[in-house]
Amino acid sequence: MIILPNYNSAKLRKKRDNKIFVINTMRSIFVGKTYSMAGIIYREESYEITGAIYEVYNTLGSGFLECVYQEALEYELDQRGIPFVSHPEIRIKYHDIVLSHKFIPDIVCYDKIIVELKSVSEICDANYAQLINYLKASGMKLGLLVNFGATPKIDIRRFAL
Repeated sequence: MIILPNYNSAKLRKKRDNKIFVINTMRSIFVGKTYSMAGIIYREESYEITGAIYEVYNTLGSGFLECVYQEALEYELDQRGIPFVSHPEIRIKYHDIVLSHKFIPDIVCYDKIIVELKSVSEICDANYAQLINYLKASGMKLGLLVNFGATPKIDIRRFAL
């Protein structure tokens, strides 16, 4: 799997072999899929979640710890009636067994969208890998990687498997 480190182009980009596409409207990354506007999964749900994320950012700005944004986003999701679970355990299946190691994402909304929060100056490859591993382990198709620490504005990246 290849992760594209720079997302400066507003155009759709394709990386050979692994078919990774970047759409810079909300910095979307589609792994192994072709892109079409009609094919955006969970469009309405992700729109609602993104609205809650922007409300938190517009109210708090940047500079707080991740746990502050987590609590504020949980409040905002609850106020908007968006179903979510905080810190659910994702177990990893290997052949016929379930491994003892587990992943714990920040938030899962609608039982199908993982929201991973960060409050760092810049998202790195390890953050991408973390979300992709959560998606693979859970079988979910969509994840949002949210960085409240980015300046001058919030950074939301949409990952679809």
